Amino acid sequence: MSDTIRLRGGGSLQGCLRVPGDKSISHRALIFHALADGNATIEGLLESEDVRSTAACLKALGVQYEGGRIEGRNGQLHAPADVLDCGNSGTTIRLLMGLLAGQPITAKLTGDASLRSRPMQRVTDPLSRMGVEFIGDSLRPPIQMKGGGTRNIRYRSSVASAQVKTALMLAAVQSEGTLEFEEPSASRDHTERMFRAMGVEFVDEIAEDGTHRIVLAGPQRLHAQCIDVPGDVSSAAFFLVGASILPGSDLTIRNVGVNPTRSGVVQALKRMGANIEEVGLREVSGEPVADLRVQKAALTSTVIEGAEIPLLVDELPVLAVAAAHAEGTTIVRNAGELRVKESDRIEATANIIRSMGADIEVRADGFSVHGRPRANYRNFEISAEGDHRIAMASCIAALATSGVTTVHGAESIRTSFPEFLPSLEALRG
Repeated sequence: MSDTIRLRGGGSLQGCLRVPGDKSISHRALIFHALADGNATIEGLLESEDVRSTAACLKALGVQYEGGRIEGRNGQLHAPADVLDCGNSGTTIRLLMGLLAGQPITAKLTGDASLRSRPMQRVTDPLSRMGVEFIGDSLRPPIQMKGGGTRNIRYRSSVASAQVKTALMLAAVQSEGTLEFEEPSASRDHTERMFRAMGVEFVDEIAEDGTHRIVLAGPQRLHAQCIDVPGDVSSAAFFLVGASILPGSDLTIRNVGVNPTRSGVVQALKRMGANIEEVGLREVSGEPVADLRVQKAALTSTVIEGAEIPLLVDELPVLAVAAAHAEGTTIVRNAGELRVKESDRIEATANIIRSMGADIEVRADGFSVHGRPRANYRNFEISAEGDHRIAMASCIAALATSGVTTVHGAESIRTSFPEFLPSLEALRG
């Protein structure tokens, strides 16, 4: 994929599409099976740079994965001969720290320039309390750690984070004692679903105030299970927004994961008036899956805040594009997490909205988009700042403008959706 792409506005999105496998589930399927007893086949694994980073790191730890088949290490990994390169993937590095916490080996983890600027303390702090030794700076990569001999703790996370929760659950199944983990609200539950399928026992409950609690006694074994990875709703979100704002659109996206702790973007768009129908709801490998049919609709503004944020945080940039085409002012609050993604996604999102000629107000933890549903937005030129979701959101914004839009930094799309641009062009009517 070229670093710079040019897209002409206009047209509609029509036909059928399959989006790549879910990125979160793909990472977990590989990492969890590294610890597992036995072998498994993983169908539909996302073939992207982020997931390849996970697979390469696991190979360095002695895990064999080829042709969709993975061989579990029965709880015993090899010490890596070199630094583990996690590329651009925050999920890879944070989950690997949890995986390595229970292993009596020393490992050093790093990544690209973007990943090396991202904070890791929300994972390294609780792992330190469990007995992991971090050698030198543990705030940002590169991070050197020595695991083994860990004991479970009681820990309350200040943010609802599936990455923090998963790292601690991975450490917990290798540790003595009982992990009691709390987060302010429920984050995506792919880990809980896959752990149960692999035979891990734990208590999972939500209190009256919305606090989410996990209680897991260790150590426990994970047993290999064949996994069929559903389509990634985060990837589908770009097409859901595109078809919602482009006249004449009628698009069906096949086999999309609609896990309620992950598909907040679908519910937010429906609340805005989007015409989205879930067809053939079914369960695949413990995950709810459906085909999503979406047609052009008149959108209205909404408020996105609080416990809803973890359910759609990655989709907020493209939801801002939808908001620019909605009647009224859409408000996003409590989304300060966007500041520490692959880019500062609050500022990067604001750059998209302003560049296309719409109005946005930025706050520390969110933004407000003043929509104009009948506006004739202009073409623009923008840098994606090395962030795949900003690049794809810019492309969707470009479709609803006049003229040709230029997006620099489009190669970042490879980290999650390598076929995004060909898929987009194939659907344009």
